[in-house]
Amino acid sequence: MNIKGIDVSQWQGEINFNKVKSGGVDFVILRGGYGKYISQKDPYFDKNYSHAKKAGLNVGVYWFSYAESETDAKEEARVCLEVIKNKKFEYPVYFDLEEQTQFDKGKAFCSSLVKCFCGELEKAGYFTGLYISSAPLKKYITKEVAERYALWIAEYGSRCTYRGSYGMWQYSCKGKINGISNDVDMDTSYVDYPDIIKNGGFNGYKKH
Repeated sequence: MNIKGIDVSQWQGEINFNKVKSGGVDFVILRGGYGKYISQKDPYFDKNYSHAKKAGLNVGVYWFSYAESETDAKEEARVCLEVIKNKKFEYPVYFDLEEQTQFDKGKAFCSSLVKCFCGELEKAGYFTGLYISSAPLKKYITKEVAERYALWIAEYGSRCTYRGSYGMWQYSCKGKINGISNDVDMDTSYVDYPDIIKNGGFNGYKKH
């Protein structure tokens, strides 16, 4: 199963999601925001969500972390929950971990941030995941955490070299998609997340 997707934020500007959909894209992961303050919500998030849904795309979310402690990660989760409430998502809510200052604190620290953020989201009924590049995933995330949450791995090139199991691969940041005026990240999903999430009653859906 190779499902075509993209991920977007305010940096893509105005998007024609009908053209995106007609170009063969099945899903889009939207940036909800970053950090631990509601003012850091992505200014295009609500508009992107509404227009992507109307176009018939499956939707997920990512939240960019600057957490310097477990407390920060929980605060980021709290703000993320505020931003995404009353919406439905067919793809996971991803914790986006890529700051070098976080990696510098080591494997136990990075893994604890993931568990804190994702744990708060799970309590609220969300299906969660981790977005991270391949190299830091191998170095700074414990096997337990890597196997516990849905993995979305960034590694640009012809293949992903991570040997563990993962659900999504971001393979380019230079994609050209009809309906988007500048470069966009390109993704492939290998898992039927909409089926898992809807049937499991996650992300705003009622369990079947």
